Amino acid sequence: MSSQDIPEENLPAEAEHHVPAVADEKNPFADPGLPPHELRVQDIDERAAKRSERTVAFLFTLSMLATAGFIASYVAIPKEKSIFVFPIGHINALNFALGLTLGGALFLIGAGAVHWARTLMSDHEIADERHPIAAEPEVKAKVLADFRQGAEESALGRRKLIRTTMFGALALFPLSGVVLLRDLGPLPEDKLRHTLWKAGKLLVNMNTNEPLRPSDVAVGSLTFCKPEGLEEHDHGFQNEIAKAALMIVRIQPDDIKDARELEWSHDGIVAYSKICTHVGCPISLYEQQTHHVLCPCHQSTFDLSDGARVIFGPAGHALPQLRIGVNDEGYLEALGDFEEPVGPAFWERG
Repeated sequence: MSSQDIPEENLPAEAEHHVPAVADEKNPFADPGLPPHELRVQDIDERAAKRSERTVAFLFTLSMLATAGFIASYVAIPKEKSIFVFPIGHINALNFALGLTLGGALFLIGAGAVHWARTLMSDHEIADERHPIAAEPEVKAKVLADFRQGAEESALGRRKLIRTTMFGALALFPLSGVVLLRDLGPLPEDKLRHTLWKAGKLLVNMNTNEPLRPSDVAVGSLTFCKPEGLEEHDHGFQNEIAKAALMIVRIQPDDIKDARELEWSHDGIVAYSKICTHVGCPISLYEQQTHHVLCPCHQSTFDLSDGARVIFGPAGHALPQLRIGVNDEGYLEALGDFEEPVGPAFWERG
C-alpha cells in the first residue's frame, strides 16, 4: 500500500507533497527539491508496525541465545574435539562453535537494528543548508530540538518490547569478551612472594643433604642450606631452589648490630637468602673479619652483622632474613617464610 492509495484527508502531515521548482529560461538551474515522500505500510497500519516490532525483538532475542550458546560452547566442548563440516572437512569443534555463535550474536544485533530503522523509525527526508563550523546559539537549539524529535520518533519510549530486548542483547554480548579474556592465560599466582620455607621446615645442608644442628655451624663459617624435602631430582627443583636457597653464618651475638636480626637468629646463627637483590645471582663469597658477603656478578656487598644491608654495589635493598630456631630434636628449623620477596625487586613489590 502506498500513500497514493489513501485519501488525502487521512494522510499524516509528513505526507504532504513538496512542490518542486521548475527550470525555465530565467532560472535554468532551479532546485528541483526532494521527491514526494512515500509512506511505509508501518506508518499507516499499526498491525504492521507491531509485526515489525516483534520481528526486531525476535532478532535481539536470538542474539541473546547466541551469546549464551557461545559461553556454553566454551565451557562444554573439549578443546581436542573435531567435527566434519562439508565441504571444509574436519575442523576443531570448539573453534567452529565459538565462531558461529559469536558471529551470529553480532549479526542478529545488527539485523535487528537495521530492521528497526527501516520499518519503525522516521524516514522522512530532510534537507538542510550548510552552516559554519562554529554553530550559532540558534543552531545549537535546533540540533537539540532535532535530537529530541529523533528520540521521540524512534519510538524507543513506546516500543517497550524492542527497548527491553535490545538492552538485553547489548548487555549480554560483552560476556563473550570476558570469557575470551579468561582464556589469555592462567590466573595470576602470588609465586614471587613465597618460597618453600615455612614453620617447622628443617635446614638441610646442601653438600651433605643432612639436617643441621647448631653445633654443625662454626663461628665464621658459611653454609648453604635448602628446605627439608626438596631434592635435586624433584620436578621444578631449579625453580624452587632459585627462591629458597639459604646461607647461614654464625656470628658472635655481641657483633650483631641489628636488633631484629639478633631476635630472628639462634645463638648467633643467622639465615639469609642466598639470592642477590640486584639481578638474582647466587652469593658465594664471605669475609669472616667484616661479616660481609659479596655477590661475584656485580660486586654488591652486604653486611650480615647489620641486617644484611647493602654497603656497596648496585643492589637495591638488603637480603631477606629467615627466622630460625631449634626443634625438640635439636635441629635448626625455619619459623616461617621470608617476610618479603627474595631476589631482585619486581613491579609487585609493595
